[in-house]
Amino acid sequence: MPTSKPKITILGAGLLGRLSAYSFCKLGYQVEIFERGGPNAEGSAAQVAAAMLAPLAESAITEPPVVKMGHYSLKRWQGIIQTLEEPVFFQQNGTLIVWHHQDSHEAKRFSETLVRNQLQMNFLEAPKAIGREELNSLEPSLSHQFQHGLYLPLEGQLDNRQLMTALLASLTSLGATFYWNSPKDLVDFDNQAAQGDANWLLDCRGLGSRTNWEGLRGVRGEVIRLFAPEVTLLRPLRLIHPRYPLYIAPKEEHVFVIGATEIESEDISSATVRSTLELLSAAYTVHSGFAEARILEISTQARPTLKDNLPAIRQLGPRTLQMNGLYRHGFLISPAVVDCALEFVQDGTHGLATSLGLSVHTI
Repeated sequence: MPTSKPKITILGAGLLGRLSAYSFCKLGYQVEIFERGGPNAEGSAAQVAAAMLAPLAESAITEPPVVKMGHYSLKRWQGIIQTLEEPVFFQQNGTLIVWHHQDSHEAKRFSETLVRNQLQMNFLEAPKAIGREELNSLEPSLSHQFQHGLYLPLEGQLDNRQLMTALLASLTSLGATFYWNSPKDLVDFDNQAAQGDANWLLDCRGLGSRTNWEGLRGVRGEVIRLFAPEVTLLRPLRLIHPRYPLYIAPKEEHVFVIGATEIESEDISSATVRSTLELLSAAYTVHSGFAEARILEISTQARPTLKDNLPAIRQLGPRTLQMNGLYRHGFLISPAVVDCALEFVQDGTHGLATSLGLSVHTI
């Protein structure tokens, strides 16, 4: 008779934990998840994110493996979202990059970097320089403000909070078992490992894994959520600026996620007046309608980051895996990281990880 699939125990119900749990549940595995917080993912970095899926735009500040994983994941996201029981806002209208006249030199350097990166990674769609007429066609509300822009076709975004809620609802329907307010560490499962249990343990705790992963640190990020009924943007926008480059991700019902800050600190206390003023002032220079926007919230969180700012998978013992280090690229690359772990659990191979350049270590 065929043997049943092993049980998957997951530590952490953030983005990686929920997406891993959902992927294994869909394949018929019995899944249990231990989470130190509650079902609303209050302490997860996934709650404080713009969830932009922009591999070429990110290539200006990250390494090729992240770009490859982002390109792979962009294709995967649409399929994942279509299988969830609750709707999740997903958009693939590209990314628009704009700049003010005084920052033209910085924009030229940025554009040259993207062109060079795309030539080296030709699986990406080439960036397109646009003038006022094309800008007016893409974003009519901005044509009076900017003379030139750069359009990155096929890049996308999703609603991070809708996704977390939808993953939870689908996992519940699939029979996953959740243990909320139940912090666990790897040592809590030592007996299982010593007994050679056939079940798997996946550590997806982000910064919660610091006691088990040397060099893991938090990098502070701040985002502002606005309700701006006078503003209409059809795709994520990035503003080039020498001091505080800005992104604006439009969600449904005139809600906008605005961010840019990246600080080497694990402090997640309230945002400073300076960073808030810079973000809001930059947003106002993009569209004057933001002057009458309502501030829904100003949020801070620390993103789990490894020494090289790149993600990694570690194997601790025969049936224990750790996944971590998504940094600022959580939504961009998480499907790729999860699929690499899935391949290893099912087949014992790392072919996908090798092809994407994802580091896999055995400890």
